Amino acid sequence: MKKYFILKYTLVPITLLVLLSERPFVCAQNRESPASADTLMQKEHSPRKAWIFSAAVPGLGQVYNKKYWKVPVIYAGFGVLTYFVIFNTTHYNDFKYGLLDFTDTIKSTDSYLKLIGKNLDPTTFDPVLYPDSYDPTTASWFEEQLEKNMSYYRRNRDLSYIGIGLWYILNIIDATVDAYLFDYDIGDDLTLHIEPGLGHSRYPPETIGIKLTFQF
Repeated sequence: MKKYFILKYTLVPITLLVLLSERPFVCAQNRESPASADTLMQKEHSPRKAWIFSAAVPGLGQVYNKKYWKVPVIYAGFGVLTYFVIFNTTHYNDFKYGLLDFTDTIKSTDSYLKLIGKNLDPTTFDPVLYPDSYDPTTASWFEEQLEKNMSYYRRNRDLSYIGIGLWYILNIIDATVDAYLFDYDIGDDLTLHIEPGLGHSRYPPETIGIKLTFQF
């Protein structure tokens, strides 16, 4: 009977201690550890967001990745390609309308004369303005040159548009890749350890050499 009371009164404080410590224990389990907080911060930097930002506004994904120096590079590329689009479109239109003016029979439409060099004489190739002195062979050659130049600038204009599209896609790819590597640890801790090493072989004797160990 004496042992019973001793055991009974001994279990009471232990039970109270467990009950009182249960709430802090549960709270400690619910509290985020530093490791889980770091993981949450890493998940917040989303490659999907970088992709969407760059697709919506070129360069915005780079800003999201904190690669601010890439923004002027991106827009400089767009600026150069836009310049080539305007340049080639202007010359394409000049030769296109020059060809139309040369092949019609209206004397007032002579915009092609602005495209010829000083070594060309209109009297030798223009059948509308100079029907009595023009040479049909020279006229055919001149028309062919107008067509070639028109095709040349049209091709360059189309390539410039393609370049803009590729530059836009490259901007998206760059932002997405940077977002994937945003939390990647690229440290400068590259060490080389040189130490003697013992080589093992099937037959004795053992070989002695030098072991090189790289640590990244």
